[in-house]
Amino acid sequence: MARGELRIFLGAAPGVGKTYTMLEEAHRRAARGTDVVVGLVETHGRQHTRAMIGDLEVVPRRTVEYRGAEFTEMDLGAMLARKPELAVVDELAHTNVPGSKHAKRWQDVDELLNAGIDVLTTVNIQHLESLNDVVAHITGAEQRETVPDAVVRAAEQVELVDMTPEALRRRMAHGNIYQPEKIDAALGNYFRTGNLTALRELALLWLADKVEEQLDKYRADNDISATWETRERIVVALTGGREGDTLIRRAARIAARDKGADLMAVHVTRNDGLAGADPAVLARQRVLVESLGGTYHQVVGADVPRALLDFAGGVNATQIVLGASSRGKFAQLFSAGVGVTTTAMSGSIDVHLVPHERAAQGRRRRRLPAALSRRRRVAGLLTAVLGLPALTAALDLGPSTSLTNDILLFLAAVVGVALIGGLWPALLAAVASSLLLNWFFTPPFGKFTIARSENLLALAIFVVVALAVSWVVDTAARKTRQAAAASADAQTLATVAGSVLRGERPLMALLERLRETFTLDSVTLLDRGVVAAQVGESTKTPDVEVKVDDNVTMLLRGHPLEASDRRIVEAFAAQATLALRQEQLAAEAATAKPLAEADRMRTALLAAVSHDLRTPLASAKAAVESLRSDEVHFDEHDRRELLATADESLDRLVRLVTNLLDMSRLQAGALGVNAVDLGAEDAVPRALDELGPEGRKVAVHIPDDLPPLHADPGLLDQILINLVANALRYSPAGRPPAITASTLGSTLQLRVIDHGPGIPEDRWDDVFLPFQRLGDRDNHTGVGLGLALSRGLTEAMGGTLVPEHTPGGGLTMILTLPTGAAG
Repeated sequence: MARGELRIFLGAAPGVGKTYTMLEEAHRRAARGTDVVVGLVETHGRQHTRAMIGDLEVVPRRTVEYRGAEFTEMDLGAMLARKPELAVVDELAHTNVPGSKHAKRWQDVDELLNAGIDVLTTVNIQHLESLNDVVAHITGAEQRETVPDAVVRAAEQVELVDMTPEALRRRMAHGNIYQPEKIDAALGNYFRTGNLTALRELALLWLADKVEEQLDKYRADNDISATWETRERIVVALTGGREGDTLIRRAARIAARDKGADLMAVHVTRNDGLAGADPAVLARQRVLVESLGGTYHQVVGADVPRALLDFAGGVNATQIVLGASSRGKFAQLFSAGVGVTTTAMSGSIDVHLVPHERAAQGRRRRRLPAALSRRRRVAGLLTAVLGLPALTAALDLGPSTSLTNDILLFLAAVVGVALIGGLWPALLAAVASSLLLNWFFTPPFGKFTIARSENLLALAIFVVVALAVSWVVDTAARKTRQAAAASADAQTLATVAGSVLRGERPLMALLERLRETFTLDSVTLLDRGVVAAQVGESTKTPDVEVKVDDNVTMLLRGHPLEASDRRIVEAFAAQATLALRQEQLAAEAATAKPLAEADRMRTALLAAVSHDLRTPLASAKAAVESLRSDEVHFDEHDRRELLATADESLDRLVRLVTNLLDMSRLQAGALGVNAVDLGAEDAVPRALDELGPEGRKVAVHIPDDLPPLHADPGLLDQILINLVANALRYSPAGRPPAITASTLGSTLQLRVIDHGPGIPEDRWDDVFLPFQRLGDRDNHTGVGLGLALSRGLTEAMGGTLVPEHTPGGGLTMILTLPTGAAG
């Protein structure tokens, strides 16, 4: 059975019209004869959305009972049994009620797709798993319902339903998204223009990446290697030379001209692994590229132009930035160079050859170290000086041999010298051997002349072979030494990198490992002349100073370093600078986090108070204006009702303002606590009286023999009022809350028990956070400070406030306080 196709309508925020657009598509498909069934559509009370369902067939939802309350979910079994051609299922990221077949609605949708049913669904950008923390940082509201990105990326079609922030806010103000009582809080919090603009950009960028994936897949499936200029991608080629900084900045300026362009730096390493660029320079240039918003890549290839173009073609690059050749004019006569060759082979990719200060000046080759040690070179020289005369004497005094044999014996001697001492002793041996052969063994003897032409050819071949063998031996020794040095460098880098990855502070781990690796007394990193990090102790003058950039310098004390070691140190100095910047950014973020949280709290407070202060004020004002009106005459009963309304509204206002003030004092650490001994049998009724008629519904079970509490009476009253009011709010009719008391060691526990819907255990900590009824949550019951304030007041008195499940369903809040002296 073929798997069904998934089409997702993606939106930046609630209310942009995803569900409406999805239903329009369902009607279009139904009009074309497709069997369409609505599995679930969430209208959220929006009349236009409800009307849009029209005559589409709707499968009734199933009812699920959870913690004493009833919820509805899509009937997956009925949908599978009905098996339409197309199913309409809203809100892909929705979390199903516990007890459902699957935990998430996207898993229900996946089962429908496996059954061969096409599905239309919706999702908001804030519900994508990869963007969840980004959205929370932008909006200040964490989204708990998420869907894996892979699920959305696997969809056959993802359609963006877009709307400008201004248009969306107008829809909100006209009441087309939320109920009227939620509009003010939503506009002042989640639906701020800046939030909506950022969410819209996230949605557009995510969808652009999805489209790019589809394009790459199409090009790969159809073997299309030509560049499609759908987006500017600039590749800058780095050789490891100092001109790389110029090239990177030029490429960054080119990328900046086209918003959304990608900047990529690439270094081609030759596949012999020996002739590498300076790692310190490459490390610093990598930091520069990343600071400019680009990415760094490294590829291996024997043919540099081909490897560069293969990389550019693989990333669908549109432009390549290269430095003008630094080789001299004489060298350019024999080889066109990487730049010219790349340009000739680039095809549709634009190539920029950027001039720089080292262009056409010739390469400054580093002086290569000797292939062999000094001791071996001396030994080779002595072998040539002593061995060649000895061989000459042996051949002259011994049995007569042919010139050919003499040449072979001297050639063997030259090879031996080359193996022992390398190139220069071997060259000396080759020249000396040719002279000895000419004087002693080539007629006429005793003269540097050659009578026969074939002897001249033999000596010439001898010299050429001797020189060639000497060069090969020396080159092999040099390559071996370079390979050993490269292996040692790689092992050092790997060891240091491993210690950095395992360390809690990468910067300190890096510096400590450098100090141990090179047996230094201390390593110090200076930032603008100030010590930013240091390992080891030393008052000596620095032996090595590595300048990373205009601000950062690394000082090493202990002993001077060899040139090869300094290159490694320079590479890690650049990485240390990056680690330093990361630590500085983390410290700045940690400093800014409390400020951002305080700002978020103030914003949430203003948004919530704008509604919650207005409600009791409006009720009290309406009651007072009615009593003052001369147009209507009220009897005594009506006057009492209006006065009671005003009194109750003002009491609500007083409690709200008191909670706000106490929360402010708690956060400022300025709350005063005056604890005394008092009985629970006195404190509980007093708190219930403050709640008026509602408080008399609460069942109280307090034994007479309990010890007294040690608490502040005013704070305890406030805690109990908040807890009981919360329990009354969620208790079903006919099952009022109850309060019980018992002792536990040297503490007394008061339990406020309700039989409402309860709260999942993984959400218990959330109920103690301020402003938990903002945004998409219920706003008509207050700002959500009650439980947060109650826990803060309890802890201020040395107690605890924790929730637990009520047997049979509901929530129990356990208030634990110390007992008094009499207890």
